[in-house]
Amino acid sequence: MGKVKDIGFQDIIFSELVDDEAEFIPIIADGDEADLRDVDVPDVLPILPLRNTVLFPGVVLPITVGRKKSLQLIKDVNKGSRLLGTIAQKDYKIDDPKGDELYSIGTVAQILKILEMPDGSTSVIIQGKRRYRIREYVAEYPYFKASIDLLDDILPQSNSNEFSAIVGSLKDLSIKIAQFAANVPPEATFAVKNIENSTFLINFICSNTDIDVKDKQSLLETDELRERGVQAISYLVKEVQMLELKHDIQSKVKTDMDKQQREFMLHQQMKTIQDELGGNPVDQEINELKKKAKDKKWSKEVAAFFDKEVQKLNRLNPVAGEYSVQYSFCQTLLDLPWNEYTKDNFDLKHASKVLDEDHYGLEKVKERILEHLAVLKLKNDMKSPILCLYGPPGVGKTSLGKSVARALGRSYVRVSLGGLNDESEIRGHRKTYIGAMPGRIIQNIKKAKSSNPVFILDELDKVSKQFHGDPASALLEVLDPEQNYEFHDNYIEVDYDLSKVMFIATANTLSTIASPLRDRLELIEVSGYLVEEKMEIAKRHLIPKQLKNHGLKTGDVTFPKEVIEYIIEHYTRESGVRELDKKIAKVIRRIAKKIAFEEKFNKKLTKTDIHEYLGAIEYTKEVYQGNDFAGVVTGLAWTAVGGEILYVETSLSKGKGTLTLTGNLGDVMKESAMLALEYLKSHAENIGLKAETFSEWNVHVHVPEGAIPKDGPSAGITMVTSLASAFTQRKVKKGIAMTGEITLRGKVLPVGGIKEKILAAKRAGIKEIILSENNKKDLEEIKSIYLKGLKFHFVKTIMDVLDIALLKAKVDKPIKI
Repeated sequence: MGKVKDIGFQDIIFSELVDDEAEFIPIIADGDEADLRDVDVPDVLPILPLRNTVLFPGVVLPITVGRKKSLQLIKDVNKGSRLLGTIAQKDYKIDDPKGDELYSIGTVAQILKILEMPDGSTSVIIQGKRRYRIREYVAEYPYFKASIDLLDDILPQSNSNEFSAIVGSLKDLSIKIAQFAANVPPEATFAVKNIENSTFLINFICSNTDIDVKDKQSLLETDELRERGVQAISYLVKEVQMLELKHDIQSKVKTDMDKQQREFMLHQQMKTIQDELGGNPVDQEINELKKKAKDKKWSKEVAAFFDKEVQKLNRLNPVAGEYSVQYSFCQTLLDLPWNEYTKDNFDLKHASKVLDEDHYGLEKVKERILEHLAVLKLKNDMKSPILCLYGPPGVGKTSLGKSVARALGRSYVRVSLGGLNDESEIRGHRKTYIGAMPGRIIQNIKKAKSSNPVFILDELDKVSKQFHGDPASALLEVLDPEQNYEFHDNYIEVDYDLSKVMFIATANTLSTIASPLRDRLELIEVSGYLVEEKMEIAKRHLIPKQLKNHGLKTGDVTFPKEVIEYIIEHYTRESGVRELDKKIAKVIRRIAKKIAFEEKFNKKLTKTDIHEYLGAIEYTKEVYQGNDFAGVVTGLAWTAVGGEILYVETSLSKGKGTLTLTGNLGDVMKESAMLALEYLKSHAENIGLKAETFSEWNVHVHVPEGAIPKDGPSAGITMVTSLASAFTQRKVKKGIAMTGEITLRGKVLPVGGIKEKILAAKRAGIKEIILSENNKKDLEEIKSIYLKGLKFHFVKTIMDVLDIALLKAKVDKPIKI
């Protein structure tokens, strides 16, 4: 059995294979294809199985013969025609293969020379002649013999440009491989360049390409020479890519090694120079860290952890990137105020005075802060509360934090959570990552330089959840007094005590705050201001602040009471005072300009001056519009900027009883209208109507200001009253508004936002308000000043609402129903 010497393409040696008499044996056939085809091949050939290689026509191949069968075959053939059939084994591990373990297509070979090697083995040099296919095996002993059919290569046309390009590509790729492979001698490139016969060149490259036997066999079995060349190109391209990749990796590794060695040598020289000059800066840095650590008030566990990290820093090469990362980490640990607290000011009268100075109103919040101070005064180790102030924008939720910090004598820090969508912003990144840093909580504690600051978590309701994790879930640990005494930040890797921090969260709405997070908060509602309260805030805080900001003195301009009220009612529409602050700033800017240009102006402002400075009136006061039309009812609504009144209008037209809803209504509001209509249908007799009346009239319910989306169940009793008024043509009681949810059974359920709705009713001149009986408790928490001049009706059922809201008298020119 023939075993090829391990020769791939990169092992080609362009030197003559010679015997003792120095007979020349070329590595590729001379001449042309005719010389190979003219060989007289018998019908039956002895078959020599080859392991690990495939012989191609025209190629000279040295093989080592070891098995007795194969030695016998070589000796017998050498005495005769010297022709034999070579064929590749499917599995090279089998020493004595059967006929079905050999491929069916092989190459007729001629023995050129037999060499007896010094180690006692026999090497045979054979040359491929023609391809053949085994028809059948005629003998297996003493070696394989088979009847064969000779195969001819299908040659391309002599003037084929495509084939010429294929041959050229093969040459270029082979030369490139020879350049990249270190163990290929220069003679290999010379050999490829000087093989002029295209068939021999393709077979030579196919035979010596470093690919699997299976792939070589596939090339041999390809009859069309052009296709064989194309397949060979695909294999060579892969080999070139692999060699280029290896070359790039080796070059990079060598460059990196050279760079590291150079840096090491320079570092050693620099260290020697520094030692001679009297000190190493790196050692000085580490000693400085250790010195600062002695003054820290941290626990034994943290001290041991810091010492370990400093030792790790000491072992690192200062030139390496890890050194700066580790140094920054140690510096962060030192900068944190471990067990360092500011002393609280327990003068409760002072605290109350500070809170009243900075904010008008907000009694609930002030009362809660003073309660906490009082308990701290009696028991100094109480955990801080987690407060959440929620309400419309501009009512002073965020600025209250500064006042609390000033009243307590604590540091003040604030972090905005609006749009936060990455959990790492809260917990920090692990320090193994490039650019890692602590989370915002630890960063701001470091900034505060104390472990008990007043910490404002602004816009808590605007935290969003994405694939980076859920920041709201990370905040659970921060805002839980039972857990935050050992808050774990991924960056600093040791627990930090947040239990003495007074967290004050702010939000505009509670609906978007996760339920588990909301459960940990002490909720305090900060509702909108009355016009009277806004006037007082402007007088006490906003006007003095803007005068100072614009370089004016108190006597330079005066805002009379009626002017402030005029600005509030005609240039702002909000629950808070943020827009009012902007309008006052605009007025003062215009006055500052006049002073700078030495122009005349009224020091005591009038409504005419405001019209000049702020332009045309932006908002008209919400005014009750009367009860002249049937089906028009005043409702009360809550918005993010406070309460508003809205009108529900119902009109009827002859038809088949269809219901049309317009006004940009949400699903819940549409359902309220359907409920209202169905209730009236089922209780038609109670309001003096016939049941068939509803199937004779089309109903259109509209809520004005269609550009504004509206939703919620609180307009239920307003819609049922509007529908009842339209069908009965009875007037709605003058100066009345209402809010409440309805059920199909006719119950009236409570709704929220009562204070804001009452304020809106007062602004609009409403005198009477209908509410669910269950909303009676909400009035107990509202100041009497808000309720003055209003009459409240508390109802249980829809019929109670209709009895109060609808008059017996009908409208002028009623429709005949």
